[in-house]
Amino acid sequence: MTKKTIAIGCSSGFWGDSSFAPEQLVTSGRIDYLVSDYLAEITMSLLARARAKNPQDGFPQDFIDALAPLLPEIKRQGIRVVSNAGGINPRACRDALQAAAAAAGVALRIAIVEGDDLLARSDEIRSLSPVEMFTGQAMPAKLMSCNAYLGARPIAAALEAGADVVLTGRCVDSAVTLGILMHEFGWQDSDYDLLAAGSLAGHVIECGPQCTGGIFTDWQEVPGWEDMGYPIVECAADGSFVVTKPERTGGLVSVGTVSEQIVYEVGDPQAYILPDVVCDFTQVQVSQVGDNRVAVSGARGRSPTASYKVSATYADGWRSMSTMLVAGHQAAAKARRMGQAIVDRTRALNQRFGRADFREVLLEVIGANETYGRPDDAAREVILKIGLRHDDRNALDLFGKEMTQAGVAMAQGTTGFFGGRPTPSPVIRLFSFLLPKDSVAVTMDVDGVATTIDIFPGSVLEAAEPARSTPPAAQAGTVEVPLIALAYGRSGDKGDDANIGIIARRAEFMPVLARELTPERVKAFFAHYVRGDVQRWELPGLHAFNFLLGSALGGGGIASLRYDPQGKSYAQMLLDLPVPVPAAWLQAGGLLSTYRAPAPTTRSDCHG
Repeated sequence: MTKKTIAIGCSSGFWGDSSFAPEQLVTSGRIDYLVSDYLAEITMSLLARARAKNPQDGFPQDFIDALAPLLPEIKRQGIRVVSNAGGINPRACRDALQAAAAAAGVALRIAIVEGDDLLARSDEIRSLSPVEMFTGQAMPAKLMSCNAYLGARPIAAALEAGADVVLTGRCVDSAVTLGILMHEFGWQDSDYDLLAAGSLAGHVIECGPQCTGGIFTDWQEVPGWEDMGYPIVECAADGSFVVTKPERTGGLVSVGTVSEQIVYEVGDPQAYILPDVVCDFTQVQVSQVGDNRVAVSGARGRSPTASYKVSATYADGWRSMSTMLVAGHQAAAKARRMGQAIVDRTRALNQRFGRADFREVLLEVIGANETYGRPDDAAREVILKIGLRHDDRNALDLFGKEMTQAGVAMAQGTTGFFGGRPTPSPVIRLFSFLLPKDSVAVTMDVDGVATTIDIFPGSVLEAAEPARSTPPAAQAGTVEVPLIALAYGRSGDKGDDANIGIIARRAEFMPVLARELTPERVKAFFAHYVRGDVQRWELPGLHAFNFLLGSALGGGGIASLRYDPQGKSYAQMLLDLPVPVPAAWLQAGGLLSTYRAPAPTTRSDCHG
């Protein structure tokens, strides 16, 4: 008989997450499954380099270190584990975990999912003339990694075969959760609404404590940062689920924290494309159903596409970055002058050695509102960040040696360089393309027996009717408040594009947001960053809007010289936008009667 609900805890949102999170979830006694996510594009290239040096490397050792001491308790409770910790070498990860289990006296059936690693087929794939999904460029001559984003079906098959642990290479982050639910509830490949709901459950917990109060807009309301609770989803067979966390842990599970995570790093919310299903999140609804318990329902789905997204990485020269504190009168102006002088000096010396000019130079003065695009020279202390790209590592080594001259040859107020002389590092770029699913062989291996998994073929992407548009509100007497008084926000990256989700604190605020947060105004606010178009979609169920800022990250998170290469600060900046609201909203009993404007500062408003 199928259990009424299945509880899944997520202990890692990236390689480097807390090593104590698995223990918190396992000892809570509340989970049936433990999942974890370790992989990002840059992670794949790092793991590929590690495997090239050592055939037994290529996976995050952190996974083994964190799980090994918990294996007896995991076995006692019957908890099953699903993770993409296989990285670029699932077999080596399996061997390492099997050795740890043997040392602990625990018998485990460990399955691996393979087929995502396409690096050995680079020449074959290149002959198909794939182009980059976003730029249209041709495939680079030499790749460092090349991995298809696999889906959830092979994970479900491995669990059906009796695996205690399932290790995958690259799969979509939410698939580790969806695969469990497909297995437990018998969901079929054509149960699109259920697959979308399971994918949403995975999406909510895939970044660990981001949905339990981490990086929440209203950070003051979140208790216990010292012991943040990691997320648990309690999932039902009808696709609905409740988000919660272990008892007596820090953090906060609220409508706001969960809503922010739902809009995180999503493009078109009506066409969130995954290998197993195309999701429509526009009608998703969330509600507080208890202390640190939020119910989520309403995801819809349609047929998946016939292609896998493949992410390859390749080397593209070298970069060097350094920061230094500059203090005192006209600190920002001093920092800009110093930064330009350092670059010009190094450029001239490189020319003496016959080297080409820098491929890219980026000077940022942090603390003077330059990230807002509205420099303010009133700052008394700033951080000067210098970022450079060059094809020749020697040119950047020279920069590292010569920049220290700033401490004695330029302006007062420099206190030294953070981390000492900068060391050049390779620039790793992302090349994403589509590949037909029927050209990728996906296998599942349990006890040394490999089985080919039949993958649902998919079809041409079906268009969806646009979500309803909220009518603009009529204007009367108005006053300005910052957007943060009306909304929460969360932002992240989609390649070189930035995603910003804005969620109304109350449904009544939506007409004002619809009128004021136009794509044109958002683009104007980020005019110093955005090089492409800005798109806006509505999520009526969440009372939210999602924006996608095209070409806004300086080349993408793993190649950009920006201080914020992943757009993590963009939502918080946009929440400063002045928004006119009816004056009655601030009067006693009004919608914003509890709002308190921030104390005035000596600076003028830096936003337009």
